[in-house]
Amino acid sequence: MILDYEPGDKVTNPSNKDWGIGQVQSIIKDKVTVNFENVGKKVINAKNIELKKIG
Repeated sequence: MILDYEPGDKVTNPSNKDWGIGQVQSIIKDKVTVNFENVGKKVINAKNIELKKIG
């Protein structure tokens, strides 16, 4: 699986739009840590949830 984002990128979680815009903090294997403006830091399993890159 190729992830098309890297630390510093802005993303949203289409299935949880109310989380707001997040910034990718780190990517370790399939785990992407994102700091969202409304819910704080979340660790996302990229196999289960597809993040949408902004810009």
